[in-house]
Amino acid sequence: MSFKSISDLGDASGKRALVRVDLNVPMLDGQVSDDTRIQTIIPTVKLLLGKGAKVVLLSHFARPKGQVVPEMSLLQLVKPLEQALDTKIAFGTDCIGDAASKAVNSDASVVLLENVRFHKGESENEAGFVAALAEQGDIFVNDAFSCAHRAHASTAGLAKALPSYAGLTMSSELTALENALGSPARPLGAVVGGAKVSSKLDVLSNLVTQVEHLIIGGGMANTFLAALGHNVGASLCEHDLTDTAKAIMEKAEKCGCKIHLPSDVVVSKEFAANPASLRTIPLGELHDDEMILDVGPSSAQDLISVVKECKTLIWNGPLGAFEMEPFDQATVKLAQAAATLTKSGKLLSVAGGGDTVAALNQAGAKDSFSHVSTAGGAFLEWMEGKELPGVKALEG
Repeated sequence: MSFKSISDLGDASGKRALVRVDLNVPMLDGQVSDDTRIQTIIPTVKLLLGKGAKVVLLSHFARPKGQVVPEMSLLQLVKPLEQALDTKIAFGTDCIGDAASKAVNSDASVVLLENVRFHKGESENEAGFVAALAEQGDIFVNDAFSCAHRAHASTAGLAKALPSYAGLTMSSELTALENALGSPARPLGAVVGGAKVSSKLDVLSNLVTQVEHLIIGGGMANTFLAALGHNVGASLCEHDLTDTAKAIMEKAEKCGCKIHLPSDVVVSKEFAANPASLRTIPLGELHDDEMILDVGPSSAQDLISVVKECKTLIWNGPLGAFEMEPFDQATVKLAQAAATLTKSGKLLSVAGGGDTVAALNQAGAKDSFSHVSTAGGAFLEWMEGKELPGVKALEG
């Protein structure tokens, strides 16, 4: 994978840098409730300003579907951005045309243009809309990996219309992903959790051809256990996909990938915090009215031993119903073990996905992983082995 980064950009005095960022932040009562995505763009903006460029920010917010929806305006993010960047920001009431040009030509060193998804041409990557966006810049910087799986005007389109670079966040994402799956140190392991096999069929099918060890957790593990003939009681399970699970296990065996499933489990008759019906049992002792809600402690130790064998680890999804105690224990223990191995230099660890980030935070392990991606769909499509249009457009 070869791409130009803004680290390679020389003096940019007088240049307008159109920077695609992801400002689709969560809001509560008109206030930003989590500013992670705002904090993420600061290094790229400051580096470009230091090189003399005027920074023109492009982003989407929510899903207006090509219509102007006032409550989805990026105007509400001007003050949070000004506070984060410690600078005055000019706002363009449109992302193209005279309104955009007026803001771009102002004295402000940083400009925020209106929601690109107010125009249908954005999602359609329409040539005229791409050209209208390109008029507002001299170079294009993509710093929104979370949008890289979309072939939109402000991602793939602009990368072809202007001299293009990856921002610092995008660069770090691409470098980490290349090290994790493109040319990893082996043995390579993967942790894949989540509720349903159906949501990660392509991920599992691709990973068994790539990794030496595949740890399957969450509700999807129950489908694999059922496929092996185990009683999973009242657990979340896609019984109609047991043949699919068998096919994935057969493919894994042919490819030299070992699939790891729990041999002991934490179960309950109800999904509640520390329920009276809580039991930790071997698989064969599950009652029909019980649900598997976490990997058992013996299996968790076995999985830690598996991770210790690996030199690279990819993680997406929790091992159990981590949102509620005590069903977070296996996820926490494995995450902490991976964090310790990473800090000691024995493991390169890359994780991604909303639930995964929350689980790693809960375990106090997030900051010790080699790289944690906040991207959801883009990270999953990368794990599926799919080409990401926003990344492909930057290659050259």
